Amino acid sequence: MDPTLNELVAYLDGLDVPHIVFDRSYRIVAANAAYLAAFSPQSPVVGRTCHEVSHRFSVPCDQAGESCPMAVARQTGKQERVLHLHHTPRGEAYVNIELMPLHGAGHGDEPRYFVEKMEEVRLARGRPGEQGLVGRSAAFGRLLEQVQRVAGSSASVLLLGESGTGKELVARALHEASLRKTRALVVVDCASLTETLFESEVFGHERGAFTGATTAKQGLVEAANGGTLFLDEVGDIPLGMQVKLLRLLESGTYRRVGSTELRHTDVRVVAATHRHLKSMVAEGRFREDLFHRLNTFPIRLPALRERADDVPLLAEALLQRLAPDRRLSLSRGALQLLRRHPVPGNVRGLRNVLERALLLCDGTVIDTPVLQQAIDMDSDTDSGIGRDASPAARAAACNATPSMRARLREEAVLQALRNPGRRAELAAAMGISERTLYRWIRAAAPSA
Repeated sequence: MDPTLNELVAYLDGLDVPHIVFDRSYRIVAANAAYLAAFSPQSPVVGRTCHEVSHRFSVPCDQAGESCPMAVARQTGKQERVLHLHHTPRGEAYVNIELMPLHGAGHGDEPRYFVEKMEEVRLARGRPGEQGLVGRSAAFGRLLEQVQRVAGSSASVLLLGESGTGKELVARALHEASLRKTRALVVVDCASLTETLFESEVFGHERGAFTGATTAKQGLVEAANGGTLFLDEVGDIPLGMQVKLLRLLESGTYRRVGSTELRHTDVRVVAATHRHLKSMVAEGRFREDLFHRLNTFPIRLPALRERADDVPLLAEALLQRLAPDRRLSLSRGALQLLRRHPVPGNVRGLRNVLERALLLCDGTVIDTPVLQQAIDMDSDTDSGIGRDASPAARAAACNATPSMRARLREEAVLQALRNPGRRAELAAAMGISERTLYRWIRAAAPSA
């Protein structure tokens, strides 16, 4: 073995982070103990190509539709970083890769060896899981790479995207991958707070600050001290409160309502909105200075239609979460229908469709007619079929599956009676109003 390589291998073996060394032909010439333990405890890797070991590819990554850090490093001569989906003993997992060409270990200007450091990214999965981010599409990979890059910093992050794209999940992933993960993640639902309530909830208040303030109250910014403050739907913050939030972001200081005492807190702010904040700034509905303070590192979350390749994976993961004891699956036809259907509401809408489908399904396989019925319910109103549908479509939907509608209604009533606190959630999942659900419950009362 090359003396230089001998020294390198001895050094790498002392590290607790997985490393491999490979040559210009992509052939692995060394792997440290941490790599073997994490990625290949059973199979030898020396002598095999990196793309075959990590991806099961017979050709280099850039010839198989993936980015190849070595190909770029050979052109730039510099360190390269990329996020890849690798095979591991636990299944496919996202891995953060840093590749370094070894200058001085080659002939001429081109390095002979390359060192690759690998760290598994645990904030997302390339396979179904009980919780967290799931995906393997190119759009999801780009999102995950941005999240991974900014997670360890203290920079403010602004999550942009349509409703239902998973902004709160991304905020939680940012928190869990940060140095603040041992402290609290505190969520502020900005859309539900009036100006007076916003100030009291976020900054806290003193006893006697207003009618009904019989005791002093800690604000959410204080509860988040040392952790992360997630401002959900930040575009809905009242204009009068925006200057106080700006002061918090710039100086870490605030005052409770009814107090002159200046308090300090240490929070990392993650904000999210489906609104176009730049337009709101131009219209005078959002402070420009606050926008720039929040917009330190913007991340756009892709809509579900941009992640079509993720639909089967998301559907499997959502069914596992919705009905863990039923082992439900989608038939091939149902899966094809779901991939073609432009689900309103993105991932949240997909969850609603699948929850309706599992209520309609008697067995363990959701077939195409059942899924179509669940999709059609998006056009339902209190009276049954959506008024915007054509007369022919409305008649077909009414006459096609009356038994399925009756079964759905019966199941909905039973679930509502068992879980009275979840009636609003159940109604939303079924695509009906709470009023309709309560009407069904009253109608069933004599026999319930």
